[in-house]
Amino acid sequence: MTPTITVFANSPDRGRGLARDMPVRWALEEAGRAYEVRSVSFAEMKGAAHKARQPFGQIPAYEEEGLTLFESGAIVLHIAGHCPALLPAEEAARARATAWMFAALNTVEPPVFDYSLAGVLEKEKPWHDERRALLEARIHDRLGNLSRHLGEADWLEGAFSAGDLMMISVLRRLNGTGLLEAWPAIAAYVARGESRPAFTRAFDAQRALFTQSQAQQAQPLKESDTA
Repeated sequence: MTPTITVFANSPDRGRGLARDMPVRWALEEAGRAYEVRSVSFAEMKGAAHKARQPFGQIPAYEEEGLTLFESGAIVLHIAGHCPALLPAEEAARARATAWMFAALNTVEPPVFDYSLAGVLEKEKPWHDERRALLEARIHDRLGNLSRHLGEADWLEGAFSAGDLMMISVLRRLNGTGLLEAWPAIAAYVARGESRPAFTRAFDAQRALFTQSQAQQAQPLKESDTA
């Protein structure tokens, strides 16, 4: 059965590939799996039908043969569990790749996400500059440790894995902030992930949906639409 993922009908990331269905799309592309998309509006996300799939009224949700999952990390882990290219068969290597998935979401993402959110919601607050500096320091600490582990390697643990996929998905939120440039090895690491054909296909698919939604909103109303 072809899986279905539920995504924003009109993503607030404006086609930058930052919405949380992006790593799910990327994982499916790396696994060579076709998938279908169900787009939901913000109002529909809070409705009973969607909350039956995603209890918190967020995206993405994932459905396949009676299985319904939520949380992008859990979905990617499920997909990767059936794809040796994302999670190696050897037990120790598989465990390390899984550990990097958790590190991406639990260690690296919190200050990165708080930083991006602060720039939108808190920039007018009197304490914004102080909080921004604190978050930047936390991010640099994370990037420094990550850079030391990565060294001159292409990927975190030998071959590309789901750990890299989740880590790069998180780090991409720093594109355009100038923070990645302080760590050339990490900037190059992110660029390598973005150059993978599977990433390109996933990004193009997500952006096409956003472009389509913008075009539909821009269409003038017909007389029959207002009658």
